[in-house]
Amino acid sequence: MPRTRLNVPDVVEAAPGLWSNAIRTGDTLYISGQVARPFDSDKGLVGSDEYTQAKQIFARIERIVKAAGGTMDNLVKMTIYMVDITRNTEVWRARREFFTGDFPASTLVEVRSLAKPEVLVEIETIAYLGRMG
Repeated sequence: MPRTRLNVPDVVEAAPGLWSNAIRTGDTLYISGQVARPFDSDKGLVGSDEYTQAKQIFARIERIVKAAGGTMDNLVKMTIYMVDITRNTEVWRARREFFTGDFPASTLVEVRSLAKPEVLVEIETIAYLGRMG
């Protein structure tokens, strides 16, 4: 099955050759780990706490899945990486602002560090864009 890089004009990616924000293969969309970068730049971060960073990350993910023709309800799997797992309720608080009904299947992992010291949260997701049910 062919794979296609999803171009999302309003969510800037890193420099070419590093990674793609999202790859679609068939009805499945794989969204790379997102951090709280601004929509229009691959420099800097939005927020200095877990809640604000998670909110920006979910907004980025929402724009990406919408560009593929889906909604947040199409997300079926989520992996959340945190530097301080004791702050997980801040990520849950942000998550509730973007999802209705059942949350995607999720894994929460504490890591020693992420890409930069100021990055506190990174979230990767998988969406199923075909017909459900």
